[in-house]
Amino acid sequence: MTSGRIIFLNGTSSSGKSSIARELLAVLDDGVFFHTAVDGFNAMRTKRPLPPEALDAALLRTRMGFHRAVAAMAEVGNGVVVDHVLSEDWRLLDCLAVLPTEDVVFVGVRCPPRELVRRELARGDRPSGLAMRQYDVVHRHGGHDLVYDVECDTSAAGPRECAELIKEFLPRRLAPTAFSRLRDRHAVGAGEPPPG
Repeated sequence: MTSGRIIFLNGTSSSGKSSIARELLAVLDDGVFFHTAVDGFNAMRTKRPLPPEALDAALLRTRMGFHRAVAAMAEVGNGVVVDHVLSEDWRLLDCLAVLPTEDVVFVGVRCPPRELVRRELARGDRPSGLAMRQYDVVHRHGGHDLVYDVECDTSAAGPRECAELIKEFLPRRLAPTAFSRLRDRHAVGAGEPPPG
């Protein structure tokens, strides 16, 4: 069985990842793809209030489960468009450990601060300042800027244009992939658990 391709969109809240993911499902014509978002997994969780320590543990398990669900979907041949915010180092390290790096197309979804603030206010469904708290960490890990296979600036291009850019890039992708280079940089072995 051939593994499915994983198109991994990383960017802050309100950067446009979900809009690009929806457009990718419309423009990709070489297989079946599923849009999986970490927010969707969080939405499935129990709604009763939890004490802070229990909530932190539940969120850790949710994100770890999300990473493994993506890996399982791809392992059986499904294409997956991942919508995620790598705002903590362990999230990237866990993804590098559990996802097949050669099958991941890593996409940096960027948006300037002023536009992020405008979008967040217009949405009204996110904590104020969330995108700006994520801004300086989401594209940087372990003291280094992340490397991507392809990047989009959603202040300069709409979701359909970004999806088309990604689609056009897919047949020209080079090896080693960005995820493979990041795994080597961080010395993460396949299947290793994330650091404590």
